[in-house]
Amino acid sequence: MRPQPQIVRVIDLETTGSAPPAHGVCEIGWQDVALGADGRWELQGEGGSILVNPGRAIPPITQAIHHILDEDVADAPWWHDVARRVLDPYPRRVALAAHRADFEQQFCTPSLTHGQEWICTWKCALRLWPDSPSFSNQVLRYYRRPEGLDQQRGLPVHRAFPDAYVTAHHLRDQLNEAGLAQCLDWSRTPGLIPRVRYGPYRGKAWSELDHESLMAFLTDRDPDIRFTANAEMDRRSGGGAVGRASAQDLLL
Repeated sequence: MRPQPQIVRVIDLETTGSAPPAHGVCEIGWQDVALGADGRWELQGEGGSILVNPGRAIPPITQAIHHILDEDVADAPWWHDVARRVLDPYPRRVALAAHRADFEQQFCTPSLTHGQEWICTWKCALRLWPDSPSFSNQVLRYYRRPEGLDQQRGLPVHRAFPDAYVTAHHLRDQLNEAGLAQCLDWSRTPGLIPRVRYGPYRGKAWSELDHESLMAFLTDRDPDIRFTANAEMDRRSGGGAVGRASAQDLLL
């Protein structure tokens, strides 16, 4: 029996807003990343995108982001007619992935993905490339300049296939650097933020905060901030680290 191919499918959605069921999907894009015989992950296939009828008007504020108009999707298929074949194709993918995957998972529910696990390339980027000036898909694109990324295939920004294509290059490099199991593990927890986001310590490493200032972040409203503050507390007591994952860390 031939072994199951190791493929991760990157997903990107363009939507009418961020809060389903009040908002709906108006475009889905995808790009596969596969493990080759040489043990390296590479982009596989052409990927693609499908316009989707969201079943409601697209607000001007979101049209201004992705430039998808109501008339563009008026005759498009419905989400439930499209989603399953993109999210749960044959052969099954070993995982799905997205940049800030929590957003996609609101629309790509377990019933549509067959309970597939997700890799969040944003969370993995925080771990692997903490010196990046920002961690958006596009800033990482120009900060990192991933090998093989075709500039024109990655445009226009904020359309489903080009964004999935760019994300796939980040995912490829993350998988080659850290491995599938580690990327999945990082994606199951909140983000480990490498620098303080606001306040008098904004832009500073967490290690630069005094104890009292760090304690104040333990009750922050943002779960990523709380998680990071707790990780820094653990580091100070000898139980963890905040910053770039070392080669030794990746082996543990």
